[in-house]
Amino acid sequence: MNADIKQSLISLMDSIKRSDGPRVAQEMARLDEWAAKAGRELHPQLMHFLEKRSYAKALAFLGGTEAIPAGACVRRQP
Repeated sequence: MNADIKQSLISLMDSIKRSDGPRVAQEMARLDEWAAKAGRELHPQLMHFLEKRSYAKALAFLGGTEAIPAGACVRRQP
């Protein structure tokens, strides 16, 4: 499943670069479906990235070419 998610993330990133809105929507829907189906099968950090739609981070987590980008994925204490 991770290989399928990674391929979808690569396709999504490419579609964003090409401004291919229909393909972006298709890949985002596919990623949402896999996250919903996979549940506990996915690594918790990968699941977090998918739920928050931090797709660049998810791709980096799965072995993309870049390091995981810094962002706002920090749990804030009340």
